[in-house]
Amino acid sequence: MAAHTTPSGPAEPRQQPPSGPASAPPKPTWDPGEPARPYPWLRPTIRIRLTLLYGGMFLIAGMVLLTLIYLLAAEALHEGSKLPFRILNANAQLTSDSCPGLTGTLPSEQFMERLGECTDAQRAVALDELLQRSLMALLGLAVAAFAFGYVMAGRVLSPLGRITRTARQVASSDLHKRIELEGPDDELKELSDTFDDMLDRLDRAFTAQQRFVANASHELRTPLAINRTLLEVQLSDPEASQELQQLGKTLLATNERSEQLVEGLLLLARSENEIVDRKPVDLAEVAGRAVEQVRAEADGKGVELRGVRHPVYVQGNGVLLERVALNLVQNAVRYNLQEGGWVSVATEPLPGHAVLLVENTGPAVPGYETDNLFEPFRRLGGDRTGSDRGVGLGLSIVRSVVRAHGGTVTAEGREGGGLALRVVLPV
Repeated sequence: MAAHTTPSGPAEPRQQPPSGPASAPPKPTWDPGEPARPYPWLRPTIRIRLTLLYGGMFLIAGMVLLTLIYLLAAEALHEGSKLPFRILNANAQLTSDSCPGLTGTLPSEQFMERLGECTDAQRAVALDELLQRSLMALLGLAVAAFAFGYVMAGRVLSPLGRITRTARQVASSDLHKRIELEGPDDELKELSDTFDDMLDRLDRAFTAQQRFVANASHELRTPLAINRTLLEVQLSDPEASQELQQLGKTLLATNERSEQLVEGLLLLARSENEIVDRKPVDLAEVAGRAVEQVRAEADGKGVELRGVRHPVYVQGNGVLLERVALNLVQNAVRYNLQEGGWVSVATEPLPGHAVLLVENTGPAVPGYETDNLFEPFRRLGGDRTGSDRGVGLGLSIVRSVVRAHGGTVTAEGREGGGLALRVVLPV
């Protein structure tokens, strides 16, 4: 199987160490998950910007229109204030306090002067009233314009939200999703169709790759099985010399390793797709079966198996989930201390999730090496050569199966040596 094993913490955007030397700095990887923001309401989305643009344009247009109306009204009132008559020997009786100077019998010239002052004052009051009410109306209409602009921007940008959701699902290893946007043949429809065409090409490429790996692995089974049968027949010959017996055992071990590699490649190719036929699976039962299958090997190496497994059900494929647990436990046993080692296999329920935690003692694992362990044929320290502890596909299969179930798997080095591997699956 693959290299070390043991997880901790659900998968978050993390640093992916390079496949080069062990001392190389980690490289960032893109996590399809939506990034956390401390104040999401302050995010300058396109919808907010369009709303501000629509409302701002309406507000500016309203201010310009209000200014023009005010100036035209002021000019009209000014022109209308020139009276085309004169009043002689006027005796005025006031009905309000707006023009207190027009009281009693006044000479014609004085009366006309005070009448002009009163008319100017009334015109200023009318203009102020017009300005105040127009500003209040403009403010109310501006609020309505911003609200209407927000709603309309949301309707216009709704196809982009659909494209984003589909892209996020595709990034989670579901290449069968398509946008299939309906509506007018505009720029958004063109973007959606282009994205769907790209997904079709990617889906065909990944499918062809998986089919090639599966077919190649399947075709290699037959000659390997024939080789194993011939070697076993030769080893069963009592007249075979000791040198021939030793050579047969070496070839048989090499052939067995090749068979494991082929089976691993076949399983890896099958586990890349999302699980469609899901059934309730008790993660504690799956982990318990894996522990029992590895118990003999653990006893032979002097490794103690421990851990509390609480019943927790997930929706998935029981056979694949058991393979996940088996690979993790096998790696934890094989990459352990020579004496006094232990492996802890535990399950626990969390709100909306189920956790499988496998921890073990062993050599110290640098932080920049943990993510590399999930790469095919990748071993601790960058060793890609042969190993009697597996073919280097164990954790790659674990990651593929977990992703196909919509979960995450992470590895973290333990203080004092060993690893903690955490598998988080949705319930």
